[in-house]
Amino acid sequence: MEKIKLDIADIAPSGSTSGAYALVLTEESGARRLPIVIGGHEAQAIAIELENMTPSRPLTHDLFKSFAHSFGVTVEEVIIYNLIEGIFFAKVIAVLDGRRAEIDSRTSDAVAIAVRFKCPIYCYDFILDSAGVNAEEIEESYQIEEEPSEGAAPEAPVESAGSMTIQELEAELANAIDREDYERASILRDEIEKRKREG
Repeated sequence: MEKIKLDIADIAPSGSTSGAYALVLTEESGARRLPIVIGGHEAQAIAIELENMTPSRPLTHDLFKSFAHSFGVTVEEVIIYNLIEGIFFAKVIAVLDGRRAEIDSRTSDAVAIAVRFKCPIYCYDFILDSAGVNAEEIEESYQIEEEPSEGAAPEAPVESAGSMTIQELEAELANAIDREDYERASILRDEIEKRKREG
């Protein structure tokens, strides 16, 4: 079986499943994309690492990384190796003193670990053949929800962020990280970066 390298293309709310997200992986040297529905906490764990955020307390995947580094364990790669009845199966390939171990994992956890160890993500060709889609199909199946999620913080909504200064946005970003509201922090950080590019 041919092993295909994947990159993370997007993480977006899934329009088809409430509270779920679509993790979209794309083949490095091709046009096919692999959408995987994951939970909100799992999406958050991946997104905060991609956004280079530092949580106020270590998340589970950060703890795994610290534990592994403390004992000299490295993660070589992550492989999505099977797809059965719509469920993806993955393995984390870890190495210690020349010994290689394949550790079974949920795909979302494997990807969250991969981004922390900056190791490649692969899948086999038959998985992309059966579950890979093009960009248009992604947009139809996983629409981005525009409604704010229930229980979202009411203060300083992003829609009114235009009236806030960069200093106020940065203070709100720090508050969001302290509250462990990483979804809001990600939106605020995007707004800050947009302002800095424009200014």
